[in-house]
Amino acid sequence: MQKRVDDYISQFKEGYFSPLSLMARLTEETGELAREVNHYHGEKPKKSTEEEKTIEEELGDVLFVISCFANSLDIDLSEAFQLSMNKIETRDKDRWTRKE
Repeated sequence: MQKRVDDYISQFKEGYFSPLSLMARLTEETGELAREVNHYHGEKPKKSTEEEKTIEEELGDVLFVISCFANSLDIDLSEAFQLSMNKIETRDKDRWTRKE
């Protein structure tokens, strides 16, 4: 995923946005995701005038921005994910009720 994003971005002179701009964009995309979740699973139905979007589409947008963010800082998301999972699997190993 990161390579595909990098191949796309590297076509353009502008390259990646700054980390601060990417953080703002991630916040914007996360808000759009929250809006869709609220429309489909919350108490706020979509207005008839609102464009039809899906949670899947918004999750994809979030993943794109996260990939841009990671690439711009030379962070391997697979390694970042492994670090996170190691922490969660250790810290939270007895936190939840296991299925039997």
